[in-house]
Amino acid sequence: MTEGFHGSIASVALAGLLVLVTGAAEAAITDPAGDFLPSYTGTKGGDLDVLSAGVNFLKPANQLQFSATLNGTVGTTPGGIYVFGLNRGSGTEQLLAGTPSIGAGVKFDSVVVLRPDTTGFFADLFYGGTTNLPAGSVKVSGASISAAVALSLIPPAGQPVENWTFNLWPRNGLGNNVQIADLAPDASNAKFTVTPLPAAASPFVSGLAALGFIARRRPAT
Repeated sequence: MTEGFHGSIASVALAGLLVLVTGAAEAAITDPAGDFLPSYTGTKGGDLDVLSAGVNFLKPANQLQFSATLNGTVGTTPGGIYVFGLNRGSGTEQLLAGTPSIGAGVKFDSVVVLRPDTTGFFADLFYGGTTNLPAGSVKVSGASISAAVALSLIPPAGQPVENWTFNLWPRNGLGNNVQIADLAPDASNAKFTVTPLPAAASPFVSGLAALGFIARRRPAT
């Protein structure tokens, strides 16, 4: 009977640690449905209309998790892509210089671009250079698109990762600003969320160790 009890403790420990380590990116912001930019001239497909988005810094894996939920099935609008503009500390309002001028308050110094075909890339607008995301990084499920990106692909540029911010803009191709369908949030950047294991896991693991010690001291039944 004690062996079964110990097995249960081990199962609880494993499940808890998996939740802490692999927690999906949280939705840092929500965005109103149907709020296409007046400057957008393309098809107003629901998959280019952001409902929620987030970037989670998963410390134990040294990884960024990107996620977005759209107002329609991802990939239904021809040319649709999803651009996460990142401000690592050196961001400027670069969309203001585009045609037409949009994006006041939206600062970025690099972008992570996700495609419905589950490919993507990182473009560094501060240092220069473009890096394709490894195969399997991007996931699509119905109206959601997400990606797990190793932080080693994205160098710092003035601020620690905990202070980085983002804005998401779907668009129907790379070109000028009339292709940008939505900005989320509208006139600002949103903060990253942070999963801070191992610090958060320490009390949990200690508690599990104590339970295991108690279980070992119980007489067999």
